[in-house]
Order: sequence, then structure tokens, then C-alpha cells
Amino acid sequence: MPGSHFKTFKEAVQASALMVSTLFIVEFADLVLQRARHTTLAGFGIVPRTVPGLVGIAFSPLLHASPAHLLANALPLFVLLILLFWDRHYYPVLTLASIWFFSGLGTWLIGRGDTVHIGASSIIFGLVTYLIVAGFLMKSWRSAVVALLVFIGFGGIFYGVLPQAGPISWEGHLSGALAGIWAAKRNHE
Repeated sequence: MPGSHFKTFKEAVQASALMVSTLFIVEFADLVLQRARHTTLAGFGIVPRTVPGLVGIAFSPLLHASPAHLLANALPLFVLLILLFWDRHYYPVLTLASIWFFSGLGTWLIGRGDTVHIGASSIIFGLVTYLIVAGFLMKSWRSAVVALLVFIGFGGIFYGVLPQAGPISWEGHLSGALAGIWAAKRNHE
């Protein structure tokens, strides 16, 4: 497995801040576009089982329905990315890329076709399950402590993988969680 070039807590914070800042830049651009052209970037989200919807696999985690939606995802994502990037044994770049791709693909395959799926929550669910499962598979004290802290801090989100009506993409949550489990098993078994 390839290693990571992240070595310090400071570098992990910087990388995480850069990624989360990108989400705010995209949200700002979306707000400007909505006001100027009365259109939105949400069309670049995942539209299940359609060829144009495949582009959403790459772009949907960057897009949010509103500033409140973005704010709800920003802090958990920031914290989880720091934990991921801080330990090279998690293979952070490979892990994040895998969770990103497979959570999107899963959402494209199982998502409700009557909606566009957007938001970084699929990545959040993937990172939570990855860090918990990797904590048990890696057999190190550090990873076990991280797994315990992540479970205590974020374990309550797992109800979000259950089917529900409304605008929340439980399909994205479920796909993200499964992608995280798969990435942990691939990296550490």
C-alpha cells in the first residue's frame, strides 16, 4: 500500500482545512450563480441510474443544498479528515479516494431516482465506519483509541443509514458507510 506524505498534526489540519475550504468556495459560487442566473450547481449531483448522473460521483460531495447543509457537514468532516490524515497507516489519500468513489457509485446504483443526491455526508459516514473498523483491524492502541473516540463522538449518526422519506439521502449515508467498511477491510486485513 502506498504511504502518505502527511506526518504531523499541523499538516493534517492544513490538508483538512483546504478540503473543507473548497466546499465553502463551491457553496459561495453556487449562491452567486443562483442569484445571477437563477440556476444551481446541484445538477452536478448524483442522479441515480442515469448517464448524466454519473458525473455526480465526482462532484456531489462538493455540493450542498444550502449554507446550513454545508455547515452541518463542515465540522464533522474537518475533524474526521484530521484523524485520517494524521496517521499514515490509514493510507489517507487512497482511503479518501475509495470512500469518495464507492459511496458515489453506491448512491448512483441504489438512490431514489426522483431526487438529486448531494452533500459530503456520504464521505462523513464512510470516514466514521472506516476509522471504527480500521481501529479494530489494525491492532494498535492509537487506532483503537481513535475508533473509540469516533464511535463516542459520531456513533449516533448510524440511524441515518435507515430508509426514510424526505430530502435526506439515506442511500448516500448507507453507501458511504459500506464504502468505509470495505476500505478498512481492504487496507488492513
